[in-house]
Amino acid sequence: MPTINRVKERMEEALDAVRREFGTVRTGKATPALLDTVRVEAYGSKMPLNQVATISTPEASLLVVQPFDRSLMGEVEKAILQADLGLNPGNDGQVIRVPIPALNEERRKEYVKLLSKMAEEARVSIRHARREGNDEVKERKKEGELSEDEARRTEEEIQKLTDQYIGKIEELLEAKEKEIMTV
Repeated sequence: MPTINRVKERMEEALDAVRREFGTVRTGKATPALLDTVRVEAYGSKMPLNQVATISTPEASLLVVQPFDRSLMGEVEKAILQADLGLNPGNDGQVIRVPIPALNEERRKEYVKLLSKMAEEARVSIRHARREGNDEVKERKKEGELSEDEARRTEEEIQKLTDQYIGKIEELLEAKEKEIMTV
């Protein structure tokens, strides 16, 4: 059943990807993952913020960014502002404080739409993995590697996996929506 293992692996990758994407959506609580998309102009190239600074959360509504190299303070602050995250960093010469503002109702609804879009992309990836698995089963059946019954059982197993992973995505989406709407 190497087909099943490949399909499951692809579906697991899609689930991991949507988890990472959901982590970048702000919920009103400070989390270092909020700044994962920030790229800083440093040493002649654009680098991820977490490679040029440490990011901590001393309190629920505050991120503290401490660049490894103090000469990058201005660039780090500028990069956070330009990341279009709705955050206003403050630089005190030692660290950059990034207060996380409470979300208003309109912004919460925008985030829920964004989450739904991310979840749909993950569902499409899951269905794509299913189709590839089913195509491989049909090909192996045609070549005589699988009997009619084995092919049918494998396709049923692939469908069960598909339903299971789409269910996991729905659970993640529901939890994240609830987190955003109740903060």
